[in-house]
Amino acid sequence: MRTTSTVAKKAEKSASPKAALWIAALSLGYLLLSYILIGFKADQLLLVALFTSLYYLSPITRKFALGFTIFMVFWVLYDYMKAFPNYWFKEVHIKDLYEAEKAIFGVVVDGVRLTPNEYWQLHHYTLLDVLSGIFYLSWVPVPMGFAAFLFFRNRTQFTYFSLTFLLVNLLGFVAYYLYPAAPPWYVQLHGFEFFPKTPGNMAGLARFDAFFQIDLFRGMYAKGSNVFAAMPSLHSAYPLIVLYYGIKNRLKVARVVFAVIAAGIWFAAVYTSHHYILDVLFGILFAATSIALFNYLMARRGPTYRAVQRFIKAIE
Repeated sequence: MRTTSTVAKKAEKSASPKAALWIAALSLGYLLLSYILIGFKADQLLLVALFTSLYYLSPITRKFALGFTIFMVFWVLYDYMKAFPNYWFKEVHIKDLYEAEKAIFGVVVDGVRLTPNEYWQLHHYTLLDVLSGIFYLSWVPVPMGFAAFLFFRNRTQFTYFSLTFLLVNLLGFVAYYLYPAAPPWYVQLHGFEFFPKTPGNMAGLARFDAFFQIDLFRGMYAKGSNVFAAMPSLHSAYPLIVLYYGIKNRLKVARVVFAVIAAGIWFAAVYTSHHYILDVLFGILFAATSIALFNYLMARRGPTYRAVQRFIKAIE
């Protein structure tokens, strides 16, 4: 006769038929909705295949897949922004943001006041080009790698970090629709005239590709959801959240590395003309707000706290 523990272990190893139906339905629904809204892309199949493979591979990969659904939600929402450009709903801020940047942080060169982006466009260096590219590339691998580390180290901290990451994106997406804003490179290429459907641009990161003779950033920015989403800079928000949770988890060496990466990304955002200093500062503000808001919701121990605890229990 099989013992209760044996039956439980066997059940844990295999997904239930009900769960399999849910996964199939959600996968098909996601692919169909994506096709309707933004058209078919190989990335969509890859996402479905990756989640499904991890879910059925083993009990631990199943929990890993469930945990990382938080990041999948972020990716899907970001992708769907292509279907509803923010400039449909609000006027895009181009000149006013540029003038504000110049007034607050302008640099005078030969009697002419320039934005910091314009200054670095005139004074760029190969070493800074390479370092900026490296720092900018880290905005996805560092949060994802840190999340994977926390998953295997502390599921509660993994969940808190992941949900804070999702929260800052949700707040950022709302801001993009309330305040559509052009990046510095747009002004450098098009002036203050608004051109809808403007494709993404590598701006200063093109120098990184040229140095290594690759098309890395070209491919990345061709997939951008909307170029008029510069304020706040979420690239600048992510490293602060990583740094906060690095400090919270007492990772002495890692938090030094995270601090360097954060400073590097903030500099690179301005140096490569992808963001104004104002964008960076608001990105930092949004990160701090998300951290404070999430901590407040957890401290209240209300419905949100209980839902989070149920999620943690499901992936432990």
